[in-house]
Amino acid sequence: MLPIVMPLDIHDRSRRVHANVLEALGDTPLIRLTKVTRGIRTPVYGKADYLSPGGSVKDRIGLPIVEKAEEAGLLKPGGTIVEATAGNTGTSLAMAAAIKGYRCVFVMPDKMSLEKQRLLKAFGARLVITPTAVPPDHPDYYLNTAKRIADETPNAIFANQFYNRANPDAHYRWTGPEIWEQTRGKITHFVTGMGTGGTISGVGRFLKEKNDRVRIVGADPVGSILEQYLETGEVGEGKTYMVEGIGMDKIPGTLDIEYVDEIRQVTDRLSFQMARRLTREEGLFVGGSTGTIVTVAVEIAREIDDADACVVAMLCDLGERYLSKLHSDEWMRENRMLEEEEVEVRYLLERKTRDDAPPLIMIEADATVREALSLMEKYNVSQIPVMEGDQQRGSLSEGALLNRVLAEPEALDSPLAGYLEDPFPSVEEDASMKVVVGHFTSGESALLVRRGGRYVGILTKFDILHYLTNGGQRR
Repeated sequence: MLPIVMPLDIHDRSRRVHANVLEALGDTPLIRLTKVTRGIRTPVYGKADYLSPGGSVKDRIGLPIVEKAEEAGLLKPGGTIVEATAGNTGTSLAMAAAIKGYRCVFVMPDKMSLEKQRLLKAFGARLVITPTAVPPDHPDYYLNTAKRIADETPNAIFANQFYNRANPDAHYRWTGPEIWEQTRGKITHFVTGMGTGGTISGVGRFLKEKNDRVRIVGADPVGSILEQYLETGEVGEGKTYMVEGIGMDKIPGTLDIEYVDEIRQVTDRLSFQMARRLTREEGLFVGGSTGTIVTVAVEIAREIDDADACVVAMLCDLGERYLSKLHSDEWMRENRMLEEEEVEVRYLLERKTRDDAPPLIMIEADATVREALSLMEKYNVSQIPVMEGDQQRGSLSEGALLNRVLAEPEALDSPLAGYLEDPFPSVEEDASMKVVVGHFTSGESALLVRRGGRYVGILTKFDILHYLTNGGQRR
């Protein structure tokens, strides 16, 4: 097992003075995960590339791609760098362009976070947004759009991270050796995601050359085609997923699948929940793809159950790029990514509130059947509580009232007292979804919501069904 804290060498690169930001890239720390691995004997370490100056593992490939183009005479002074990116490679290229004096045009699918878009614009890049849900052969597919822009722009190159060998070569020359040295050659499993495949290919190749028993494991979102490709050699059809920056719907030229021993898939929900846990429990402010990777790493560590093993997982990028997404409670609720226990009644009540209706539709006990039916019709509800002051006297259901009126038309102008059904049970507004579901699965048709001893709203089975099927969207 590696020591939890390693002493710094006095000649460590982090103590040097750099001529520019590009010299500060790489040499990211290895950090042991202790909270999300609680109860697991196998040590798991995170390679914290999210702490790189540009905030991601992609910092490692931007400069090599630019230098390769310069050496080949393809990129000349004042030229333009065009790339198709999920955001992080764009940032890496933009940093290199800022130092070297190039312009940038980046093409991103529309599922990428607003933070990433603003970040690239902050570097002075021109941004082109394309639809996510188009097949790879469509002209609006982000790779095809980027190629077209590069062809149409004078003195421009297409960085082409998905087919540029400078990508995996950078990880072979740089990332792999760092991990080997930091673990003192004791690494047994390396886990990372696969977007271009550059990281897993370069690091995998290096580690396999050092010790062919090191297991190289890919972490992939459900919907990506890479797991099927490894297992069968067949290229399937990808499906939409929310995790950004990893997974593919085509096989990139920078993926050397021969260095990959296994690929495991993880749902968006588990990925985002793990990323949030890493932030809140380990103090590691990371993005969703890191959640995918660490979910797999922890799963492997549990299966190995060996204190002498060493699992290393890439911590890919900075969580600030997802403040409007996975690190937003609102976004997570709307996309049904939180555990049920985290969704409180007050949130459910807010989701169902309509502009044309009060949060609690009720009627006083001295009203008539006609008035009750009119109220139900006005607000299109089928059940209401009957109140006397702040106390609930009982409840009314539209079906039962209509049956009575059809049988006894004179009942329309009768007082409600003779038509009351049992009062609705109540819950506090900070109660959980689990409590609400428990009531409804026990046969209740509606629940009153209390705040500070007063009734402030009502929830029905339909409200819960609407939330579950529409992701908490407002009506």
